[in-house]
Amino acid sequence: MTAAVQTATVHPLNRVTDLREPARIVPTLRLVENPAPAPVDAPLVPGRAVRGFVGVAKVVVDVTATALLLLLVAPVLLVVALAVKLDGGPVFFLQTRIGRDGRAFRMVKFRSMVVDAEKHRALLAADDEGAGPLFKMRRDPRITRVGSVLRRYSIDELPQLFNVLNGSMSLIGPRPPLPQEAETYTARERRRLSVRPGMTGLWQVSGRSDLSWDESIALDLRYVDEWTLGLEMHIVAGTARAVLGGRGAY
Repeated sequence: MTAAVQTATVHPLNRVTDLREPARIVPTLRLVENPAPAPVDAPLVPGRAVRGFVGVAKVVVDVTATALLLLLVAPVLLVVALAVKLDGGPVFFLQTRIGRDGRAFRMVKFRSMVVDAEKHRALLAADDEGAGPLFKMRRDPRITRVGSVLRRYSIDELPQLFNVLNGSMSLIGPRPPLPQEAETYTARERRRLSVRPGMTGLWQVSGRSDLSWDESIALDLRYVDEWTLGLEMHIVAGTARAVLGGRGAY
């Protein structure tokens, strides 16, 4: 039997009172059979954040808060759209992502890279600094001048407010993976898809791109399993600090 080393169950996370610091993960190792990706049609156990009254209330808050936010940031959206257009190419970048229960949807962002960025990704594979299946580079040559500012302060994510309005995303939740990322998920990792993905989440306010793959997965699963209103408020406050500081964004 072929054996492989896999990270076993992550020790339960203590409740974080200061989300400015990454959560500490203490992995243990054991020999197991080669892990296989979870079947895409495997049933998902709903997370605490979507069950009963909590789930209904979260949808109502999402829609109400998003409508108000769109009114407030409308002038910013117009200015950014003009800046991106003057930089050359389309204003928006549409990308297929995987949402709740494994359903695909089109996520919208302000374009922050050159028009043919996806075609150049294979050429940059050797410089990948991302965690797990995520592709990240601190100095990605595909990012435009305007895009570098948008990404540092997460302004490129603002159009996802429209995804929240149409129900494909939530204001707060796990990051929506690319299809090729979701295909590699084990049963444990796929539990991230039991709730709607969010514009921001626990791992984004705990280190963003500076976290390891195991750390980001553990934080997302903590949100899925241990949702509370207090945790939601911590994430909102932590998002403001992370965005204004530009920490871990690249």
